[in-house]
Amino acid sequence: MPQSYHQNHPKQTAFSFVLKAGEDQITVTWRFNQTYSAGTDSDYKTVKVKLCYAPISQKDRSWRKTEDRLKKDKTCPHKIVARPYTTSNNSFTWTVEKDIPSGVYFVRAYALNAQDEEVAYGQNTDVHKVNNLFKIQAITGRHVSLDVASVCFSAFSIVSLAGFFYMEKRK
Repeated sequence: MPQSYHQNHPKQTAFSFVLKAGEDQITVTWRFNQTYSAGTDSDYKTVKVKLCYAPISQKDRSWRKTEDRLKKDKTCPHKIVARPYTTSNNSFTWTVEKDIPSGVYFVRAYALNAQDEEVAYGQNTDVHKVNNLFKIQAITGRHVSLDVASVCFSAFSIVSLAGFFYMEKRK
């Protein structure tokens, strides 16, 4: 998990770890918490890893709101990977997808039972979701080819307007 987060002030956060959508990758590693007794994970059939919005990215955005009922929770809409549960070899390298919006995130792994219900989860941040967060910078959508095309179409529209104006005056 990204560990380069630092906190300047309890209310003010700074992120030195910024990922660019469509370019950068994160490696997610998960494992069963060994402090629990053996057999606690006997119901686990699948692990689903998701990208989740941090509280700072949920503010004034009801479509990202955290709910206690998991069916209504909108904190973690972005799927990273889903795999059958195993006790070893639990790592995945994910390229940040181009459609991920700008924001501050953390990663959460859900353990699902045979009925595909979440029975446990773990995350790379603390309970208050202020540590080990990272920022994703979305693509801007502007490329050189788009700028060139807009200039060409603008020039064409001006030439067409002048041509139609000339043809109209000539009649």
